[in-house]
Amino acid sequence: MSAWSPRAVAEWSSRGYKGGRRTGPADGPRRNCRNTPNPARGGEAASRVVARRRNPGGWAVGMYDENLRHPELVRLMTWLRLERRPVGRLSDRPDDGPKLAAIAQAQAAGHLRAGDPADLMGLVIAIACAWSPVSSFYAATADEPAADHDRRRTLLHDCVARAVAP
Repeated sequence: MSAWSPRAVAEWSSRGYKGGRRTGPADGPRRNCRNTPNPARGGEAASRVVARRRNPGGWAVGMYDENLRHPELVRLMTWLRLERRPVGRLSDRPDDGPKLAAIAQAQAAGHLRAGDPADLMGLVIAIACAWSPVSSFYAATADEPAADHDRRRTLLHDCVARAVAP
């Protein structure tokens, strides 16, 4: 799970920023600091899924599945958005560059609709998170029936494919 230990992610997702933030010497010793989630590394779930320039629907479904496997990362990214980066991009991850370049190549080849590659990536991520742990409508869990997940995956794949089609 990257530089974050499972214990640190679980602690931050259950307690929120008030349970994990240490701001100064008065807060006590800094134990296990290297395992503490680093806000600069937000967007972990989105970055685990490889962007597929000819199958953005498949990329969205992969992100849906990643959100089911690691709901704590979605909650941590939400904390990051609310507390550390309320505006602009959530992260400045260098590995977004190849994804954006792949989107631009697919646009140039006529496989995806024209527009800012970052806007298309943001749209796909937003749609893929419709049932994430921080959804304002419904938060899905891995414990739900497979038929429910299959229905959502099909809808997600079709909607994203149509939204980004040229």
